[in-house]
This record gives sequence, C-alpha cells and structure tokens, in this order.
Amino acid sequence: MRLAWLMAATWAGMPLSASEDIADQYPQSVLYSKPVEVIPHVFSAIGATAPPTMENAGHNNNLSFIVTGDGVIVVNSGASWKLAEALHAEIRAVTAQPVRLVINENGQGHSMLGNGYWAAQGVPILAHEEAAAEFADGSAQDLAALQRYAGPNAEGTVIALPSETFTDRKVVEMGGVTVEVLHLGPAHSPGDTQVWIPAWSMMIAGDIAFHERMPPIFEGTCTSCWIETWETAFAPLAPTYVIPGHGHPTNLAQVTRYTHDYLVDLRAKIGAHLDAGGDLAGAYYVDQSAWAHLDTFEELATKNAGVVFAEMEFE
Repeated sequence: MRLAWLMAATWAGMPLSASEDIADQYPQSVLYSKPVEVIPHVFSAIGATAPPTMENAGHNNNLSFIVTGDGVIVVNSGASWKLAEALHAEIRAVTAQPVRLVINENGQGHSMLGNGYWAAQGVPILAHEEAAAEFADGSAQDLAALQRYAGPNAEGTVIALPSETFTDRKVVEMGGVTVEVLHLGPAHSPGDTQVWIPAWSMMIAGDIAFHERMPPIFEGTCTSCWIETWETAFAPLAPTYVIPGHGHPTNLAQVTRYTHDYLVDLRAKIGAHLDAGGDLAGAYYVDQSAWAHLDTFEELATKNAGVVFAEMEFE
C-alpha cells in the first residue's frame, strides 16, 4: 500500500498534500508524523512544511533511516534530544538492528541539534566539513531558538558536533547496501549533503530539493551555483525516488519544477528588474504569483527576492 501511494505520486507527477496548516499529525509522539516506508528498507518521518513551532516541536524537516542487513543509517539527527529519542523508538519498532551511523544533511539546527542524543548512544555522526563548521559557529543560537519555540520539548538537548567529516564523497558499505554520501556542489546552504543509494535509485536529497514549500534563499546563497549544481550533478543521477529535505517523497520532475525552475524564474524576474533600472524596494514586488500555492510563500517570497537582488546586483 505504501509503495502504491508513492508510485501514484511518482508517476502522476502530482505533489502530495502539504501540511502547513496541520499542527501535528502524530499526537502520541513528539514527532510530527509517524515514519512511513517509502520504498522497502527506507523510512522517513515527514516533518511539517510550516516554520518550527511549539506544536510541531521543531520537526519541520524529514528524518529518514535506512535499514540495511547489518544496522541502520539515520539521515538527520532531528532538532532536539527528544525528537532523536522519538525517532529511535520508531526505529526499534521496525527492526532490532542497532543504529550504526547518523548523517547530518546540513549544518542547521533541525539537522544537528539531536546529535547529543545519538552521541550518548555511542553512534558515529557524519557531516560535510562545511556543515560541521556552520553548526559549530551557530549552534548556541540554534539551541536558544529551539528553547524559545519548543519550550519543554527542548529539554535535554545539548550541543554535539559531528564525530567525522567528509569533503566531496564518502561511500558507506553496510549490510550489503552501498550508500554514497555526497556533496554535489553549492546549493541551499554550506555543506548540503545528499544520500544516494544507486541500487535502489533512491535519493535522500536534503535541502538541495524542495517541492511542497518554497525554498528559502539565505544571504550568501549562490543561486546561480545552486542551478549549476542541479543541472550538472544532481539531475544527471536521475533518481526514481526523491525524499526532499522538507515535504513528502516525490520524484525528480516535481523537485525540478519547484526548486530549479523556481530559482531560474526568480533570477529571470530580478534580472529584468535590474535591466529596467529597478531598485531593491521594487525587487520585493516582482511577480512570484506562479509559486503562491507553496507553503511558506508568505514568509519567504519577498525575502527571497531581496536576497537574489543583492546577489545579482553586481554579478
């Protein structure tokens, strides 16, 4: 049944219902939603597509795990000790195999603040070197933000840095499964990491890929680099299944439409605005109505336009 659900979304090319307006889909757990088996042996607890809140406990990204023949690989530690602990309970309900590796998909708090729980279990934690540096620099602010919005759900959370880093690619062989941990190039944030299982055509894409919520563009993000990474490194892998950083599992066509095509469109609109002599104040009003149905549009559209204006002004 789970495969039928995913295949319908994959081959129909239609986004599954986003969840910005649903406060919590799994009230009996601190997790926002119960993990689902996306394809055999690959599970994901899909986070809210809303910003982090008390209600969703900061579970607004996807927490995934791979069950191999000799242990479990977790992708994202979660935004807190309690989220990591809750995910571990769900893993134990699926398999008796131990968690042998945690992979952080980037240096943001919702990827790394659960590291303390996994470190306490003696599990190695892997991250890209740039993501590890970003977290080391901003972890105190990330923890303070968690404590503000999550209240009691932040209890127990401690800062723990990754125990191992990589630069471009690290191959993990576990239980007969080959997992490629990749940094394909500049994208959404420093050290963006993709987890690729070639034999299953499964890409746990992280924040290089969005489709149900608007991609946030940070100050310092190089959108032209993001597009180039997509076209030259991400899309050529041609995954059948994509678990994005946020939102339900989908396919390459969907994340291309709502990530690559959005970035291309916004850059074209800002480029035309610059060519016409437009200023920053006017850039906030470039037409992004084609993307208005995406979750977090109201929070991000004008911010994204301003960031891209600043990026392109002196290109």
